[in-house]
Amino acid sequence: MVYRSSERRTELAIWDGNQVTYQESLSLPNGETLVPIKGSNNLIRHKAILLPERAKEYGTTKQLIDAIRSYIDRYVHLSDQFRSIAPVYVLLSWVSDAFNEVPYLRFRGDFGSGKTRALQVLGSILYKPFFASGASTLSPLFHTLDLFRGSLVFDETDFRYSDERSDIVKIFNNGTSRGLPVLRTIVNKDNEYNPRAFSVFGPKIVAMRRNFSDEALESRFITEEMGTHPLRLDIPISLPNTYKDEAKELRNMLLMFRFRHMQGARSGNIAAYSTSHPTLSARTQQMLLPLLSLAQDEEAKGHILDIGRVMDERVQSLRSRSHEAMLLPILASFMYTEQDIPIQQLTAAFLEKHDADIDRPITSRYVGSLVRTRLYLPTYKRHGVFVIPVTEKVKEQVHGLCVRYGVGKDSAASDRS
Repeated sequence: MVYRSSERRTELAIWDGNQVTYQESLSLPNGETLVPIKGSNNLIRHKAILLPERAKEYGTTKQLIDAIRSYIDRYVHLSDQFRSIAPVYVLLSWVSDAFNEVPYLRFRGDFGSGKTRALQVLGSILYKPFFASGASTLSPLFHTLDLFRGSLVFDETDFRYSDERSDIVKIFNNGTSRGLPVLRTIVNKDNEYNPRAFSVFGPKIVAMRRNFSDEALESRFITEEMGTHPLRLDIPISLPNTYKDEAKELRNMLLMFRFRHMQGARSGNIAAYSTSHPTLSARTQQMLLPLLSLAQDEEAKGHILDIGRVMDERVQSLRSRSHEAMLLPILASFMYTEQDIPIQQLTAAFLEKHDADIDRPITSRYVGSLVRTRLYLPTYKRHGVFVIPVTEKVKEQVHGLCVRYGVGKDSAASDRS
């Protein structure tokens, strides 16, 4: 869909494999007729959603990436890593519906760090970007994402109230994978409550000052820390209006990119998309492979992989500081015996090693809860005492957990001794 701003009307842009034509409607073989959302739509008219005006030639994909990077560099100061990744993410947004998973971008920093500027500049060239902020109510987010199926550009994603946090977390948790709509109840004109599925899948870039409390959600974000380096002197303090024209020209080129590359991405012709990177966790690979499939040079791919390693290191660092991670080496040391492990005995060993490190009472009930609900290991009651069975399956589970939490054999061996 394109928007003729001078005429305030929308049209369908149709690609036949060789050229682009523009029509007010399109009749389908099944008898249905597609029409564009009207140009009088409030979101389009107020530029809360930005659309291309026409498809424009761009040269090669590398030339398009260079043009995107030059545009971003004129107005935003980013790290070298993010300078490589941001243009690739823009390309991904225009073909994201060819993939089953997409990561999110985040600009994090205090006020005055430039995160809102980065959102404006980068967000303006994403695929059908929808601009919103923490001052918005969340109901329009669900409806707009479902209607336009574009990219969400969200400023100040730090909500004060828990119900707002809960709703935005639903969008972010479900929006990274295709086929996971958010279900909400809608009241119709007859005051009947009808459940409705809202599609929230698609690229998202956000600006915020803090982290999300949910570590699983945190793992979906590729983060640029803003305000950690001095502002370049050639970057304008105020964003000039000319950036809007530059962004429109890039959106026009990116529309042609979508036409030329959408089918190839959808049919899986991009070899890098199926390439495995064993140095990264499966979750991180899932998030980054769409970007790797579109990166045009080894430097950009290297930066993407470097960020993936940082993401994995952060997750493992957080896991290693958890109580269950502190318990694991002790539990692993007991695996060398052939006898079932009483929870009381495990608690005594845990107390001996970490009593001064934990600011809460360590009881058998608490340790048993860690074993069952955090490590997901079986327990059963024997002679009135809860024990962990030492079986080959449990040994394999504990070994896998040690790897996951970054607990090496040396640590387990030292605890055993």
